Amino acid sequence: MMTWNSAGEFFAMGGYGLYVWGSVGVVALCMGVETWLLARRSGFARAAAAPEEAQPAVTQHSTHGVEDEITA
Repeated sequence: MMTWNSAGEFFAMGGYGLYVWGSVGVVALCMGVETWLLARRSGFARAAAAPEEAQPAVTQHSTHGVEDEITA
């Protein structure tokens, strides 16, 4: 069992603190990015699966005086 006499010794990790805390930081960063990407993909998927709202018909006047209905 490892015991530390001070917080400085704990963060130094017996001389390996840079590697230990660097690894912890990289893992935390990767988990944060993965969570953000997952939320983003989920939003895109929900938007794609949502029923599209009905588009109002647009009327276009032809040169012959007849109105043609166009749906967008």
